[in-house]
Amino acid sequence: MARLAQSEVQSDLRRIRSDSGDIHRRRAVSVLFIHRDADVADACLEELKKAKFSVRADFVLTIAQCAHQLRSQSYDVVVAEYPSPSCKGSQALQLLRQTVQEIPLLLLTTAIASESIAQLAVADVFDCVDRQHLAQLPMVVRRVLNEKRLRTELEEAGKALRHSQSLYQALVENPAYGICRCDVEGKFLDVNQALLTMLGYETKAELLAANHTSKIALDLGYGAPLPGCFRESVRIEPVEVEWRRKNGTTLKARLSGRGVYNENGDFASYEIIVVDVTEQRALEDQLRRQAFSDSLTGLANHRLLFDVLQAETCRTKRTEREFSLLLLDLDGLKEVNDRFGHLVGNRALCRLAQILTDCCRSVDTAARQGGDEFALVLPETGADAATLVAWRICDLLANDGEEPALSVSVGVASYPKDAETIGTLLYAADRALYAMKQKRSKAARAGHVA
Repeated sequence: MARLAQSEVQSDLRRIRSDSGDIHRRRAVSVLFIHRDADVADACLEELKKAKFSVRADFVLTIAQCAHQLRSQSYDVVVAEYPSPSCKGSQALQLLRQTVQEIPLLLLTTAIASESIAQLAVADVFDCVDRQHLAQLPMVVRRVLNEKRLRTELEEAGKALRHSQSLYQALVENPAYGICRCDVEGKFLDVNQALLTMLGYETKAELLAANHTSKIALDLGYGAPLPGCFRESVRIEPVEVEWRRKNGTTLKARLSGRGVYNENGDFASYEIIVVDVTEQRALEDQLRRQAFSDSLTGLANHRLLFDVLQAETCRTKRTEREFSLLLLDLDGLKEVNDRFGHLVGNRALCRLAQILTDCCRSVDTAARQGGDEFALVLPETGADAATLVAWRICDLLANDGEEPALSVSVGVASYPKDAETIGTLLYAADRALYAMKQKRSKAARAGHVA
């Protein structure tokens, strides 16, 4: 669903492939540095290149020069020195934030005081990297680029949802409303034909005899008005309820209305307008599922994976119970596509997805990162138990009985044993995955079966 301006940002964790003779694929990133020290900027570039980034970089000294540069060039990340003569204090940070707009902003900092940290939060800076720990820069760059992609996809999903809502609004403005009258206890006194159709009844007598909705007034959150209550105050704010149709299916209805009084000024009944929103809510649910699932495999996508990891790290901090992450890479997918075609390649991805689903508990989350990369989050699971799950997945895929035969490489990492943040957890699992690939590659070259 989501599209980026140039090309979709590939998975955070795509690394070196194990086949001998393969050239390391590099992830291109354009960086604008706002920094006075060329040596520091060069050190940043070296760290990014070590992490297999292909970097295009430009350098400016001030925020004004940054604004001029951004008018003629586009960048993936802006890396700025803080504090500096041109950027110090909350006002300068706000100006810098406004200048770079939606581009991820990283600040290269020294040991800063708590007051300065608060200023960074007010300025909505994406992240900070200490100059003494530049090795963390590639991981932070990956994370902020991922967050930018997630925000873009969420905005587009929101636009689709708002579009569906506007279409629905055009539908509900037509005169086909369900209308009914009910007493204080919620018993139907009268209904129109539109409501009969919604509920699947043929006649008013049939619906009234069925005592279909026992407590419509309770659904609305109202009882009889109190004595002396002003008529204007007996208005029903729109609410949504679920009713049962005659055939047993669910009708999701939006109710609104007002109180009705007799000629003596006494409260007599409620008049309710009923709008069928069943299809609209189903469409919204579908859009939400599409926003958080992979269209090919049906697994969670990278956005939902990130949310699950965030929730699990928070839960571990509360309960002190570890969880584990499995990163999986389907071996030789390119060769499968080249030899058998992309339909077989897609089927290979679905075969692995099905095995992940079969191996999941109800609390686990299986996700497709993109391409041939998958992930499995195992709550309250240590590294040893997670390793057993990994080997089970490898065995099930190798012996699933379909052709061509497939294999998968797996990396295992646990939180908080192997990492302190989501980024370092992903990095630890990715390194374990790469180590497994290297081991298989060496075994293959030695003439052994991996």
